[in-house]
Amino acid sequence: MAATPSPGTSRADDVAALSYEQARDELVRVVNELEQGSSTLEESLALWERGEALARRCEEWLIGAKARLDAARAASVD
Repeated sequence: MAATPSPGTSRADDVAALSYEQARDELVRVVNELEQGSSTLEESLALWERGEALARRCEEWLIGAKARLDAARAASVD
């Protein structure tokens, strides 16, 4: 089941605040729920959109981690 944002926050703010592990774990739950096929069309669309946002968040974390590693490698060469 997808986490609901706190009052006063949007779904995008909710996803932006997640750590990599939180986003990954929720994405796994979303995919499992979609694979069960027991949701209505509207629920499935909402889950799909949430999954897309979670996947983007995971990608942001991974890109950031790669940049940090690249910077650390470049600094160790200098």
